[in-house]
Amino acid sequence: MELQFFFKSLFAATFILITTFPSSRCKENENFSACTQPYECGDIKNLYFPFWGDGRPEICGHPGFNLSCVNNEYPVIHIQGLDYRLLNVSREINTMTLARLDLWDNPCSPDTSKNTTLDDIVAVNYPPTVVNLTLIYNCTKPEESLGQYFPNNFSCPKDDDRISYYVRNESQLQDLETEGLIRDRRGGVIQVPVFRIALDEIERSAADGVHSVLIKGFDVNYMEFPLCSECEWSSGRCGSNNSNGMVTCYCSGGREYLYVCPHSSGRDWKLKTGIGIVSGGSALLLIGIITCWCRCSKSKKSLTKKTQNDQEPEAFIRSYGHLTAKRYSFFEVEKMTKSFKDKLGQGGFGEVYKGKLLDGRHVAVKILNASKGNGEEFINEVASISRTSHVNIVTLLGFCLDGRKRALIYEFMPNGSLEKFTYKDNPSQTTTRLEWEKQLQICIGIARGLEYLHRGCNTKILHLDIKPHNILLDEDLCPKIADFGLAKLCPRNESIISMAGTRGTIGYIAPEVFSRNFGGVSSKSDVYSYGMMILEVVGGRKNIKVGLSDTSEIYFPDWIYKHLKQGSNLQLWRDMTSEENEIARKMILVGLWCIQTKSSDRPSMTKVIEMLEGSVEALHLPPNPSLFAPKSPERLPLEPFPESSTTSTLW
Repeated sequence: MELQFFFKSLFAATFILITTFPSSRCKENENFSACTQPYECGDIKNLYFPFWGDGRPEICGHPGFNLSCVNNEYPVIHIQGLDYRLLNVSREINTMTLARLDLWDNPCSPDTSKNTTLDDIVAVNYPPTVVNLTLIYNCTKPEESLGQYFPNNFSCPKDDDRISYYVRNESQLQDLETEGLIRDRRGGVIQVPVFRIALDEIERSAADGVHSVLIKGFDVNYMEFPLCSECEWSSGRCGSNNSNGMVTCYCSGGREYLYVCPHSSGRDWKLKTGIGIVSGGSALLLIGIITCWCRCSKSKKSLTKKTQNDQEPEAFIRSYGHLTAKRYSFFEVEKMTKSFKDKLGQGGFGEVYKGKLLDGRHVAVKILNASKGNGEEFINEVASISRTSHVNIVTLLGFCLDGRKRALIYEFMPNGSLEKFTYKDNPSQTTTRLEWEKQLQICIGIARGLEYLHRGCNTKILHLDIKPHNILLDEDLCPKIADFGLAKLCPRNESIISMAGTRGTIGYIAPEVFSRNFGGVSSKSDVYSYGMMILEVVGGRKNIKVGLSDTSEIYFPDWIYKHLKQGSNLQLWRDMTSEENEIARKMILVGLWCIQTKSSDRPSMTKVIEMLEGSVEALHLPPNPSLFAPKSPERLPLEPFPESSTTSTLW
């Protein structure tokens, strides 16, 4: 009976193949023809996917890469509310050169309400050849005696009694602020990326010098589409599906495929006879059906099994064809790390090694354990970081998905994690403690990064594992949030997310994360972890300590709260000045507000930034945030707690 059904199915399939295959192949593919034509405007020639616009339809490009040709002279691209003149495109290295259109004719007439910011869909990051230039408009002219100290200025029409400045770093900006030259400015302030070498060569005190730097533009690395190379190699034309934005391969025979065209050339099929097509297709179909039928009749369990652990990450990569990070083979990963010679550290999901890319950039390579989970750690990091572009978020430069071997490749942070600058309990593992002002700026930078994740991305990202170990510091001690393995993505209009299981590190987990009795998980859960972290930065110790006595548990937030309430002089560290005490008090108050038990009582990260940048007098003591009354001695030593080998948990 089964055999009879099998032959009936075979006959039906062969009949369908004979009657439909030639006609479908003869149908001309309009999408293929349209996407064969490049985009051209002025001096910009031969642009293909992801660019589109004017006569090149949207299905031939990718959202965000829409170009408009102005007077048949030059193309313009619109990113984050600003228009940019497209000066050059290097498809080989996925780089385009842009210049702000509102600064092209005159540096004095920009839209000062908008900085130049990267779009997390179009642009990935700036290459090392680009730096930020800050333009400050309509300021006080310096006295003649001070003029020689502030040569970085230019004048604008109609502002003869005023002057504008350009600064390239924080030090120059602080000098202007110290002399009060920008205190009563009447214009705006904007940041514009420029070429580092052009800025080095800028003429002193010349308006056209500033202008010459601005019109040279800046390079930006845009996202890579590795599947497009495979599509074009198979004689297809790369495009995108308007309904879901996924990369699509248009083939000359009237078909659309997700990856590549099924034949090496779409032209030579017409040279084959109809009989050859039908007979060849029928033979392949017959072999395939017989093979499947025989194997199924033996045992369904004998099918070669590819585990979900392997399938899910690969399916994710295919479905997100617009991932910004470059994909590497495991052989390339071994090569860039010199066979994993220089180990930087180890975490719960794998080991981290130092590596070097072909362009000379140093990187940190995180090798994920194959035995951990079903690839969720890998998917979380690639999906979340690929959507970000912010100075306080670590940059994911590449990834490796080679069977069960997975790796993540980040920009290298020479100063390591904030952890080694924080804890004073074990001097052998702690470097020189940072100045209080620098600690404050680091905490503000982390807050800005979290604010961007919660509000600045097209998709809201909850990190869910904020702690000093996951904050990396670059050569200038600029903080960058890292390790997105536990992150959750959710629509921007949703404040509460559903989540199975507990995520995070003991001591930093918000109450609602481990118990739904405290409410739903939201961005305020990151605020709680941030508050616990900032208290550790101030105290120079873990918030929880065990071992001071036989059974006593020391909970630092509770101890510090009692001292603040009593009006005691904190003096957490020796030789603190009054200004340093004020900074410490401000950070403590913000931390205590962030760790309130009810998530609705915690501030947003936007409010946190406002509190940290404001005056300490504007802050008042919040309610005691403790979930329980910890058993502790009446008095705690102001010196560091002794390190204990016992592991403690808060809940």
